Amino acid sequence: MRRDRTRHGGFRRGERGSALVEFTIGALVFLTATFAVLEFSRLLWTHNALSDAARLGARHAVTHPSADEAAVKNVVVYGNPDGTGQPIVNGLTTDDVNVAYVNSPVTGVFGYPEGSVTVTIDDFEFNFVVPMIGGSITLPDYRTTLTAESAGMIPPDLGASPTPTPTPSP
Repeated sequence: MRRDRTRHGGFRRGERGSALVEFTIGALVFLTATFAVLEFSRLLWTHNALSDAARLGARHAVTHPSADEAAVKNVVVYGNPDGTGQPIVNGLTTDDVNVAYVNSPVTGVFGYPEGSVTVTIDDFEFNFVVPMIGGSITLPDYRTTLTAESAGMIPPDLGASPTPTPTPSP
């Protein structure tokens, strides 16, 4: 005579709890993958935001040659020269930003020709949110250099240009 299988909740005596164990393993793999994708997405967004912030600061420095370094740093961190509002990236401060102007060897001041500005974001620490990963990593330096020619400004007359004269045709 055969025993009733439903006597212990539909499972044989040695199979109790196996569904719970299988669910736990599956859920662990699924949640780990999900949180890894979320953290990687945050890291990629931060990388792009820092790269864009350095470009924005360099563009501001070139198009506003009278702007001081503090205003350029505020543009990098806050998106405006006044330094108001929230930082573009959490944890980014003006101490992380370096601005270096190179004067033109021709005119001796920043501007056309060959003047440039370099904006650098150094040693930014990205903090992970998920406790299992934990810790932080230092992102690479973000550096943007633009020349004064990028401003699209017409330089002052640096010297008299020759006046074209008609030439005889052959």
